[in-house]
Amino acid sequence: MTTKISYAIAFLLGLAMIFLGARFFFSPEVATAAFGIRFNAHGDYSFHHIKGIRDIFSGVLLCALVLMKERRALGVMLVVATIIPVSDMITVLEKSYTNVQQAIPHIAATIICSVVGILLLTAKPQLKQPSK
Repeated sequence: MTTKISYAIAFLLGLAMIFLGARFFFSPEVATAAFGIRFNAHGDYSFHHIKGIRDIFSGVLLCALVLMKERRALGVMLVVATIIPVSDMITVLEKSYTNVQQAIPHIAATIICSVVGILLLTAKPQLKQPSK
């Protein structure tokens, strides 16, 4: 049961990452503000495209690993990928104009990735029932 819930959470996380990444392409100013930083692009959205494709890739990979039922690979990815929201949180908190409120999404992502990743890695493989 825990594995199914972990798969569901990971899949939803993947879909959320795809949405967040797409938002950096289609609404870069909104996405940047929601991320927790100010960025005056002066019409150059290169940073937004780099950030957007990173998020889309991460989301597609999460969803693919869930759909392929690659429990251990998904668990490893989530635990290792925790470095991304931790780094994002540090970046946000280093700004003089931000506070913990802007870092909450990054803190939540860190907790979700680490907990779900550990649950998937420590879950016992399910034995297949013989066909009758």
